[in-house]
Amino acid sequence: MEDKITIIEGPPPTFESVTEGWPLGLTESPNLNEIVVTRLRTFNGPELVERCHKAWRHQQPINLEYKTEDGLQEQAPIVAARYIDTDDGHLLVLWIRIADEGIELQFGYDDDFGDSEEGDSDFTDWSI
Repeated sequence: MEDKITIIEGPPPTFESVTEGWPLGLTESPNLNEIVVTRLRTFNGPELVERCHKAWRHQQPINLEYKTEDGLQEQAPIVAARYIDTDDGHLLVLWIRIADEGIELQFGYDDDFGDSEEGDSDFTDWSI
């Protein structure tokens, strides 16, 4: 049985790109993935984090189940979790792996290698 954390009510979660270095190591895979972070209000933050830790200790996946803006049910694997105690309750911070089949890689280069206006390179001696 696959464990999950389900968002029962409220708007769809907002996902933010991760710019920190440590979560990017969680994406080592032959598939294209993106790690995003979401923050959710909850009354039982410690229990939800413990549920994640328990699944990972048993080498089982745990997913975040949520509704998209279109009302469709989605699931995404949780790769890290923590909670923050606030005055309004707990704030659950989840790092999620989004498998994006639509990711397109673009390779390019900066063609400004010091060329002058005539197109000649500033590097005149290329011999070694």
